[in-house]
Amino acid sequence: MSGLPERLYAAAGVRELDRRTIEDFGVPGYQLMCRAGAAAVEALRRRWPERSVVVLCGAGNNAGDGYVIARLMREAGCQPRVIALVDPERLRGDALRAAEDFIAGGGTIERWSGLPDSAGAVFVDALLGTGLDRDVGGVFAEAVAAINAAPAPVLAVDIPSGLNADTGATMGIAVEADLTVTFVGMKAGMLTARGPALCGDIVFDDLRMPAEAAQGVALKARRITARQIESCLPPRPADAHKGNSGHVLVIGGGAGMPGAARLAGEAALRAGAGLVSVATRPAHVPVIASGRPELICDGVNEAGDLLPMFERATVVALGPGLGHGDWASAMAAAALGSGLPLVVDADGLNLLAESPQRRDDWVLTPHPGEAARLLGLDTRTVQQDRFASVARLAERYGGTIVLKGAGSLVQTADDTPWLCSAGNPGMAVAGMGDALTGIIAALAAQCLDLELAARCGVWIHARAGDIAAGTRPRGLLASDLFAAIRGLVNPGC
Repeated sequence: MSGLPERLYAAAGVRELDRRTIEDFGVPGYQLMCRAGAAAVEALRRRWPERSVVVLCGAGNNAGDGYVIARLMREAGCQPRVIALVDPERLRGDALRAAEDFIAGGGTIERWSGLPDSAGAVFVDALLGTGLDRDVGGVFAEAVAAINAAPAPVLAVDIPSGLNADTGATMGIAVEADLTVTFVGMKAGMLTARGPALCGDIVFDDLRMPAEAAQGVALKARRITARQIESCLPPRPADAHKGNSGHVLVIGGGAGMPGAARLAGEAALRAGAGLVSVATRPAHVPVIASGRPELICDGVNEAGDLLPMFERATVVALGPGLGHGDWASAMAAAALGSGLPLVVDADGLNLLAESPQRRDDWVLTPHPGEAARLLGLDTRTVQQDRFASVARLAERYGGTIVLKGAGSLVQTADDTPWLCSAGNPGMAVAGMGDALTGIIAALAAQCLDLELAARCGVWIHARAGDIAAGTRPRGLLASDLFAAIRGLVNPGC
C-alpha cells in the first residue's frame, strides 16, 4: 500500500470531490465511471489473468461501475457473467446508462438466484458503495454471506460492500475482499479497524481528478509516510555526544515482569536515545543488566528512590510491566508528579483509568481494551468508531493519544488525526507495546515535540514490524524489530 495518498477522507468528502470534478471542472460523471471501470479491469487482469469473472451488481453508482467493468471485459474479448441483485431498470443516471451500454454491446444480465460455481472464477463485488447508511440486510446480506463462503478470490469495487467508509466498522456483514480498487479519494475507514482485513490489497486511482478539486475539502485523517519521518530525523552532527540525545527513564518491571521494562529500554536505545535508565524492582536488576549491559538499571523500593533519577532524565516512560498494587501506584504517582514529559502505556494507563487527570505534556498509548477502560466503555464500542474514540480520549486526557491496533491513530485535541497504514498481524504479540513506548520516548528525548515523536514512533515501530516479519508474520517477536528500528531512525544512511 505504499502508493496510497496521504490525504484521507470520509465518504462525504469523497462525494464532494466527485461533485466538484463534475460540476466545477466539467468532467462528465459517466466519464469518471468509465475511468473507474477501466482501472478495476486493469487491476483484475493483472492479479488474475487466467480466471473467469463473475460481476455482482447491486444499486447506485457502485453497480454502474460493475456494468462498465463487464462491458470493457467483453470488448477485450472476455465473457464475464453479470448477476444483478437490483433490476437494472430501477437504476438512475450514470448507473442506468452503464447497464444500458453493457446490454447494447451484447451483454446479458442474470437475476440473482445464488452464486454460480466458483471454480476458476473471481468475483467482482459491485453491490454497495460508500453511501451505505445502515446494516446490510435482505438479499444483499445473503449475497455477501455467499461470497465470503465461496473459495473464489474477490475484487471489491471502490470499497468492500458492508464496510463503513468513515469508521472501518462492519455494517452487519461485509465482503472479505482479496483486492480493493478504490477511486477519487482514499476512504479513511479502509485503513483502520476492520478495514485492512476486509479490503485486502488496495489499489488507488484518482481518476485524473484535478488537484484543485481537493482544495478546502475537509480531511478525515492524514496518513503517516516515510517522507515525513525523513524530514524529522536529520543526520547527527559530527561532534554529537550522548548528552545531546536525551535520557529516557523507564519505570516498570513489577513483580514477574522484568522483560517488559527491558524491551522498552532497549527499544529506546535502538531509537537513538543517548542514555536509558530502567527503574524496576530490585530483584530484576541483575536480569535486565546482564541481558542488555548498555542500560542503566536501578532497583527501586519506594518513590523517593526515583528523585535522583528524575533529575537526570529528559523523558519518563511509565508502565511497561509496572503491575498493580502499592509499589506500582507509588511509582506512577511519583512519575506524574515529576514535572517531566511522559509516555504512558500498559499498567500506567490502567492506573490512570482509576484516577483520571488531564495534562498536555504526555503521550498515552492505549490498545482498544485500555482505551475502553479510560473512557468507561466496552472494547466493541471503541472499535466501532476508532476516530471518535481517539478524539474523546484526547479531549478527556489532553496531550497526544495513540490508539493502537490495525490502522493506529495519533490524535491531539485540536488537530486532524494521523493514521498509520504500516504494520502487520504478526505484531499482535506480547512486548510490542513496550517497544513502541521506548521508541516514542527516545524520539521525544531527542528534542522532537511529543505529537511528532508519537507520530514518527508509531510509523517506525510499524514499519520495523513489516521489515522483520517479511512474508512470515506468525512467530514475530518484539525484539525482532530492533535491527530494523536502527535502520529506520537513520534515514538516508
